[in-house]
Amino acid sequence: MSQASIARVLIDSPLPQLDQLYDYRVPDALAETVRPGVRVKVPFRNRIANGYLVELATDADFTGKLSDLDSVVSAAPVLAPEVWALARRVADRAGGSASDVLRLAIPKRQARVETAWLGRQPTDPPAPIAPADVPAFDDAMFDAILERGGRAAVDAVPLTAPLPDGRWVGEWAIAMAALASRALPRGHVILGVPDYRDQEQLVAALEAVLPAERIVTLDARQADRDRYAGFLRCLEEEPVVIVGNRSAIYAPAARLALIALWDDGDPLHAEPLAPYVHSRDVALVRQEQQGCALAFFGHTRSTEVERLVEVGWVQAVAPRRAYLPRVIPTAYQRGEDPLAQRARIPSGAWSAARDALADGPVLVQVARPGYSPQLVCASCRVAARCRHCGGPLGLASRGAAPSCGWCGAIASDWACDRCPGTELRQGTGGSTRTAEDLGRAFPGVPVIVADGERNVLGVSGTPALVIATRGAEPIASGGYRAVLLLDGERMLARESLRIAEDCLRWWSNATALAAPGAPVMLVGVSGSIATALATWRLADYARAELSDRKRLRFPPAVRAATVTGTAEEVAAALAVLPDGPGVDVLGPVATERGSVRAIVRFDYSAGGAVASSLRAELIRNATIRRSAVPPNRRPAPPTLRVRFDDLEPFTDES
Repeated sequence: MSQASIARVLIDSPLPQLDQLYDYRVPDALAETVRPGVRVKVPFRNRIANGYLVELATDADFTGKLSDLDSVVSAAPVLAPEVWALARRVADRAGGSASDVLRLAIPKRQARVETAWLGRQPTDPPAPIAPADVPAFDDAMFDAILERGGRAAVDAVPLTAPLPDGRWVGEWAIAMAALASRALPRGHVILGVPDYRDQEQLVAALEAVLPAERIVTLDARQADRDRYAGFLRCLEEEPVVIVGNRSAIYAPAARLALIALWDDGDPLHAEPLAPYVHSRDVALVRQEQQGCALAFFGHTRSTEVERLVEVGWVQAVAPRRAYLPRVIPTAYQRGEDPLAQRARIPSGAWSAARDALADGPVLVQVARPGYSPQLVCASCRVAARCRHCGGPLGLASRGAAPSCGWCGAIASDWACDRCPGTELRQGTGGSTRTAEDLGRAFPGVPVIVADGERNVLGVSGTPALVIATRGAEPIASGGYRAVLLLDGERMLARESLRIAEDCLRWWSNATALAAPGAPVMLVGVSGSIATALATWRLADYARAELSDRKRLRFPPAVRAATVTGTAEEVAAALAVLPDGPGVDVLGPVATERGSVRAIVRFDYSAGGAVASSLRAELIRNATIRRSAVPPNRRPAPPTLRVRFDDLEPFTDES
């Protein structure tokens, strides 16, 4: 064979048994167009399959007769070498397939956009970037982290600030933008955020310190052509700042200077598609592979990042001068009537809201959207459940019939399972009912609702009541003059391994929207979590939480994987686990779907062996199922599932 006449191709397929490179001969007609990274079509099992040309070689691993490449789809090398290396490592760590990762990393091809990009003309070199100061932080410290390819956990300043154009954003966004401007002369920068609200703030902050042409957004909300154009821009040598959600962490960047994540504890950073890898884990793998700097920004610190700080893998970075918000837990206020203290809005919180409304907007954070998302039995006060699916019963609006929040069934002839009661009453109100109640209590004051149905990104500095669900709080010009954090006990009551740190994150992010010195009323919550928020010793709380996880051998003190399938499939998967003191199994237990589930806990040092063994069993299971089906019939999809770093078994979402 002539030089580089073998093409090694990854087939684009979800089947785990196809997660390998296949050798094909490069025909003479394609010799001038093949190059690593291009999309190709290849003959595979009596059909033409799509794939990526990963590498060219002179010798084939396959000893039989090779098939020829069918065609090269495009000359654009969309699979960059660093992205392939990342996809392979991430997939191996999660027991998944590299093609599943690439499906997240590489947008669908847009032919016209690609043709225009391939035919573009060279442009003049970009103007040099003037690095911006990092507000409230030591510039020299960040420069040292950038130069050494270091890793930092950055405690964000809990305030908002104005940009030169008058827009208000969180101090965290200004700090991340300034750090990006300092890193950009060294190479590409990737900034990951949970959702579009955070992205809007970060892009606004970037536009204040960088030319617009040096900012690229990769967002699932974009039109396909715009997203693909942004992706192709990342393939170019000129450094850009890449901003987006989960998939942005996979953006091509051969010369990568910095990866920074905002609020890594937000569940939106967890990928819902196979192989279910969290943005934080992708960033850690990529930083290690490419030697760039890595920074985790947040008002609170996730237990995962706290573990990295404790083992010395990440350096804790705090502002030069700490700012302490004025957080007031109402449970500790003296002189309150005991009955008033148990009210949803105690008198102290009412007074704070009334006084603040004379000067500007007041934020009221609630647990849930809707009118009354949870009904209870009028007799025993136990949460009412749907008789069809077990979901929570609620009211969509005033006067509506009780219905299930899961299946939508109307709850006619409801009867309590715990007592003889047949009457329902409203539990804690949602955003809509809270807006109604406060609107009557403060007549003449505008009421704004921000939740999943009503997306409000910002409000003015004029008096208004802003009722927002957790995570949907708008930015207020000048900051909120008071913040009321309601439904705290209800939030903490949810059965979840992460509920305490989730609540602290929700509350601290809302606290950061308050104006300097404005009261933040934490209603109905006491104990160590209230003390942590009031004293703003949030890292200490994360440290204590991690210590509890260590005693219980719960993530992130250890890693965990869920194995789900039939009893026989799960037993076979557990049988191949490596022996050793760092691996143990909880279960199996039956699930509501008729299958069984086991939880495998293992030390980080055993991760490679556990992933490899479970991955091999997935392939064996899929292969056996396929071979047992007659040639003229389509095989049923495998029922064995493995998900690494899955916290769902530790959570009750009801």
